[in-house]
Amino acid sequence: MQAIRILCVGGTIDKVYFDALSEYEVGVPYALEMLEELNLNLDCRVTSLMRKDSLEMDDADRELVRDAAAKTDEELIVITHGTDTMVDTAGALSSLYKDATFSKTIVLTGALTPAIFKKSDAMFNLGAALTAVQTMKPGIYIAMSGQVFAYDAVKKDREGQRFVAI
Repeated sequence: MQAIRILCVGGTIDKVYFDALSEYEVGVPYALEMLEELNLNLDCRVTSLMRKDSLEMDDADRELVRDAAAKTDEELIVITHGTDTMVDTAGALSSLYKDATFSKTIVLTGALTPAIFKKSDAMFNLGAALTAVQTMKPGIYIAMSGQVFAYDAVKKDREGQRFVAI
């Protein structure tokens, strides 16, 4: 069984509510807890790269994600990410494939509602990403809204609260 590296960068999937005076903030990666609840027979290795809302990510942050994906030993990578700029980060990762020897499968996923909420899409999206990373050809994909999309053929439909093909 191939190991899967899960790189966590923050976003709504990891948001928590600290107290009555604060707003939601990105907390520790929720992926470990979700993996325990799912009781999977997979070798998943979780790395926290940062704890940022994706709207606060910049080119330097995307470079950090790109470098981590390039340097990890695993060929299968899931990235938990905020949904607002997930497509931007996927685009930044695409430069990795300019090297003909780079053949990893990368799947980005996140949540429209924090994972701590009962009605969150986080667990479903993580499960979809874990399945996609094992079954898709090398490349970059986004697993959201019950579908797996090519990274350059998807957008977030903010009004509809889902991801759609373009």
